[in-house]
Amino acid sequence: MVNGKLSTQHLIVCGLGVAIPLLYAEVATAAADLTNTSVTNWKKIQYESFLPRLETPELSPLEEVNHYLRQEEDFFNNTPRLVIKLSERRLYVYRGDKLEASYPVAIGQPGWETPTGNFQVTQMVQNPVWKHPLTGEVVAPGPENPLGPRWMAFWSDGTNYIGFHGTNDEELVGQAVSHGCIRMRNDDVKALYNRVALGTSVTVQE
Repeated sequence: MVNGKLSTQHLIVCGLGVAIPLLYAEVATAAADLTNTSVTNWKKIQYESFLPRLETPELSPLEEVNHYLRQEEDFFNNTPRLVIKLSERRLYVYRGDKLEASYPVAIGQPGWETPTGNFQVTQMVQNPVWKHPLTGEVVAPGPENPLGPRWMAFWSDGTNYIGFHGTNDEELVGQAVSHGCIRMRNDDVKALYNRVALGTSVTVQE
């Protein structure tokens, strides 16, 4: 009996000895899980705190879309574009599809033809200085200046330029007498200067 009791007590003690490590292991595991979960949740909170929230963009209402389309249409209608018809020796100024003005012009003479194609106004100068393309002679602004009171370039090969300008001999307007430029009457070139801007479209047609 004693032996039995001792055996029983021994087993109980052994059982506790086994149970305690197991219980400690379970507690340690649970604590580790709790710690890992807490760290994960904390990191998640940190990330969620600093990451920007992405919200689904709202589509513009039809009225707003139409408003933008009207703005684009208004911009097109208010932007001038220039069309030169060499065969007519005439310059046409359009805003959108509406003809706004028309001017007679002189064009390039044989051997110095005005280039055809699509270009843009790249220079705008009031009271320009002129340099003769052959002799290099420089003429200051004034009534003797062949460029007249205004200059608007639309073509260049990097050295030479072609553009709209006035003249010191308005009787030649309407003829093929220039070195490729578009000559205009002085009042007309002033009016054109006030209508255009850098980047204005220029189309030269035969």
